[in-house]
Amino acid sequence: MVMPKSSVFKFKEFDIRQDQSIMKVNTDGVLLGAWSNVAFKEHALDIGTGTGVIAIMIAQKNYAITVKGIEIDAASCHQAKLNMKNSPFSDRLEAIHISLQQYALQSTAKFDLLISNPPFFTGGIHSTNENKANVRHTIKLSHHDLLCSAKQLLTKDGHFDLILPYTEGLKFVELAQKFDLYLNSMTSVRSRQDKQIERILLRFGWKRITNINEKELIVYSGQAANDYTADFIEITKIFYLNM
Repeated sequence: MVMPKSSVFKFKEFDIRQDQSIMKVNTDGVLLGAWSNVAFKEHALDIGTGTGVIAIMIAQKNYAITVKGIEIDAASCHQAKLNMKNSPFSDRLEAIHISLQQYALQSTAKFDLLISNPPFFTGGIHSTNENKANVRHTIKLSHHDLLCSAKQLLTKDGHFDLILPYTEGLKFVELAQKFDLYLNSMTSVRSRQDKQIERILLRFGWKRITNINEKELIVYSGQAANDYTADFIEITKIFYLNM
């Protein structure tokens, strides 16, 4: 799911400059930031912050939360810092140029919200752009490492939100159990009613629950580019212009 890659993406309360960042603003990231439950959370870690868009969205949704964004790509991290500084929530945002593995090794902090739009391709042909390949494929951040770090950084009452393609997401749910992290909520995402499930939004916690909250979200109600469903509008209207 992609959006036009203009150099500046304008939201209602902030702008995202993305000319230096490898990964641009996309529907996956916006959906995750809009879907994530940040109520009563105090400290969040955005893993692979990119432009900083998800971190800034979280800060907009909860005026009491502080958000750190970590990013392995230097240029992307620099851009995230600028976007955070220029946002209305700059005093509660920070971008750090570091890998998750290194951050988990040296950090003593715990977070009641971990959030990530992580690498998800585990095979296939890699991008000719090496940095982009590192982001899109699980080259420098395997799902094993992601979960190992999450287990160390998540508070006992916290949860971990992420978005993945359908098949990769189901595999991730199984792998997470090996780290004592259990699926609490799942929203399947289709671009249109007649399309297959393309993404799943996943929320994990420490408690194993029997009644997992499962929903479905359809993005478009018709063929036009801005013909969104009522459900999609409801979840994103505080962010998107003209909604």
